Amino acid sequence: MSYVLLVELRVKPGNVEAFTEKVLANAAAARSSEPGCRHFDVIVDPQDPTRMMLYEIYDDEQAFQAHQQTPHFKRYLAEAVPLLEHRQRHVWKRLT
Repeated sequence: MSYVLLVELRVKPGNVEAFTEKVLANAAAARSSEPGCRHFDVIVDPQDPTRMMLYEIYDDEQAFQAHQQTPHFKRYLAEAVPLLEHRQRHVWKRLT
């Protein structure tokens, strides 16, 4: 069973463009360089660009833990997360 992470985000007004650039870089790096990362989508509310969501699928929790140790994730934490007013993680288990 896969480890699935759903992250609800609210970007601070005026920071959407900067945040989007940083979150897309993190997602692209995870997809291209992490063997345990199976899927990483960045989703935006078409009615409100400050509302975003991350949908990530990893082989298992260890693959997600490895993701958190990568330079691109640490850069995301340092540069992108301060641009948020809200971030809430939800962990799921994929059955198929």
